[in-house]
Amino acid sequence: MKRPLLTALLYAALSVGANPAAAIDPETRQTILDMRVDEMRKMKILTEAGDMITVEFQDVDGNKMTFADTNGQFRLVNFWATWCAPCREEMPALDALQVEMGDEDFQVLTIATGRNRLSGIHKFYAEAGVANLPILLDPKGKLAKRMGIVGLPVTILLDREGREIARLTGGADWASENAMAVIRAFMPGS
Repeated sequence: MKRPLLTALLYAALSVGANPAAAIDPETRQTILDMRVDEMRKMKILTEAGDMITVEFQDVDGNKMTFADTNGQFRLVNFWATWCAPCREEMPALDALQVEMGDEDFQVLTIATGRNRLSGIHKFYAEAGVANLPILLDPKGKLAKRMGIVGLPVTILLDREGREIARLTGGADWASENAMAVIRAFMPGS
């Protein structure tokens, strides 16, 4: 009697693992597609959530991190560089987005990828008035490469489990009402 139950449980567990997770349900996906205007029209919404990314990046003190360190939250992850003009232009809007929406359910993570001097990042943050974003680093570009980042800036929305559900290539006004509405639409109960 125990064997059929064990077999059924094992089969159920395997079948769940075999099915890719939906990024969002089709009705919500269509609602989000319809509500995007301006730069948000560039946002690609995945039909299936991407893989969990376990490649390490680091904080300013050199501590290794992964996206699993912030699981349980939706994360808007922005890949940027100090030498990238569109990246520098959108940083204040990302900072404003963190102020407006950042909480225990949502966080903006900005990751300087490639060769970016820490002194240059600090100087830029001070000049641009960026005070609410973490300084995270991907100095050898390993995380960016694993996530298929070819140009900058690229902004990726991760679900609570650390899987990619949407991506926008190029700059955007992340502090706009439309951007915030689109982000909230991904988050059940928001």
